[in-house]
Amino acid sequence: MVGDNVDVGVYKLPKAIALSEELELDLVEISPKASPPVCKILDYKKFLYEQKKREKSLKSKATKVIIKEIRFGPQTDEHDYEFKKKHAEKFLADGAKLKAFVFFKGRSIVFKEQGQILLLRLAQDLEEIGKVEQMPILEGKRMTMFIAPKKK
Repeated sequence: MVGDNVDVGVYKLPKAIALSEELELDLVEISPKASPPVCKILDYKKFLYEQKKREKSLKSKATKVIIKEIRFGPQTDEHDYEFKKKHAEKFLADGAKLKAFVFFKGRSIVFKEQGQILLLRLAQDLEEIGKVEQMPILEGKRMTMFIAPKKK
């Protein structure tokens, strides 16, 4: 019985302290906001260990978001576009999010409309397997768009 949680019922504080000392366990306040506060007699180190173990198992079960990137230029030709679109389809089929962006070098920033058209075309081609999370936005010399996989 020592080392495990002990069900002691309802006691006043002095009696609960005396009982915890007698059992060589700790008196732990579980819910301080309750009226009267809820306390348990237990092995505190074991309680902390089990709590950390629970948190770790919950953390390992959490889904990890994978983001894959595809980079285009403003004058990407048809073959390169199709090649990168196939990769994008594979990434979305695997359940990863897709970050597609057009990178403008030097004076190519004057073709920002072409970059936007390219990203919107990609979104339209991938609409069966993915949905657009963020429409194309120009940030400095990059125009970025996010596409998330559709749930099956």
